[in-house]
Amino acid sequence: MKKMILLVIITVIEIFPQQKIADELINSVIANFNTVKDYEVDVEIKVDVEFLKVPDSKAKIYFKQPDKIRLKSEGFALLPKEGLNFSPSVLSKKDYTAIYERDVFLNGVKTSVVKVIPVGEQSNIILSTLWIDPVRKLIRKVESTTKTNGTFVIELFYGDNFKYPLPEQMTFTFNIDKMNLPKAFTSDGNPPKKKKRMPDAPTKGIVVVKYSNYKVNTGLADNIFEEH
Repeated sequence: MKKMILLVIITVIEIFPQQKIADELINSVIANFNTVKDYEVDVEIKVDVEFLKVPDSKAKIYFKQPDKIRLKSEGFALLPKEGLNFSPSVLSKKDYTAIYERDVFLNGVKTSVVKVIPVGEQSNIILSTLWIDPVRKLIRKVESTTKTNGTFVIELFYGDNFKYPLPEQMTFTFNIDKMNLPKAFTSDGNPPKKKKRMPDAPTKGIVVVKYSNYKVNTGLADNIFEEH
């Protein structure tokens, strides 16, 4: 019995520093992102799903702290909801347990890997892994396992000279078999045309979003985010 108690104490002692490091990394990302009060940005969207015929599209995204977001397009635009809605500000709710795992290089940049486990049963996400750039205080990659939509990966790429922690490109990769298409996407306009899927078709889908012409902290009005 004493050995078991000692083992539990040692385990707690080992985990606590990992949680402290993880919380410090996440808090630094949140504080950095909170310098962005609002923004609007032009986006170009390219969807690569073998059996779903989707033309390349252009749209505009509006965001306002803490969680207001709107996609606006004159024609049809298709974006994964997980990618559109992802923001470091969601981490400020602290309804999770975070553990620092290790440091690794990602695309030539040293990052800290942090595991995030949601608390409670309301979240559709079971586990997320974050690759955090501790120097620039940015999230460079997210891999999340969900209850219903399989696993998706978000990779974020940033410019070297932009002072705000906003990406110039996002790549969203997901499991085609698990994702309920096109319901899993946000769209504006006519729905995409489905083609018959071949048995040997790829199991992964990819959405690439390129961002340009950021306008940051201009004081966006709340009515921009209202449905018209």
